[in-house]
Amino acid sequence: MAKLQRVTHRFVEHVPAPLEDGVVYVAIGFGTVVHKCCCGCGDKVVTPLTPVDWAVAYDGQSISLYPSIGRWDAPCQSHYWIRNNRVIWSVRWSKGKINTLKRHEAGLRDDFFGLDQGHPRQGSGEKPDEGHGKGGGLG
Repeated sequence: MAKLQRVTHRFVEHVPAPLEDGVVYVAIGFGTVVHKCCCGCGDKVVTPLTPVDWAVAYDGQSISLYPSIGRWDAPCQSHYWIRNNRVIWSVRWSKGKINTLKRHEAGLRDDFFGLDQGHPRQGSGEKPDEGHGKGGGLG
């Protein structure tokens, strides 16, 4: 499948399996939007709706997701926006730019959900206990 330029949306109570190509499923009750990656790789993309993750906007005809979708840790490394059911592709980001964004987003999550006092934020001047670190990535 080629890179998508447009998607459709469906408001659902439960995200179906299998996912359809080019359909963005909005499950408000679960605070989640799910779709297959717009590059055509077939990977499932889950975008949680929280004040520090993504937001969805509906104008009565189309949806938009904010901010962009960056698949930094996926093999496809896709980066795009969904605006008014259109897919707007971005240029590939450098590893340095991606790592800077990941640190910033981790700080936002720590601030919003409450920083674990046993694991100070990197750069705070304190060293976390060995073997304890924040893992994972965005995508």
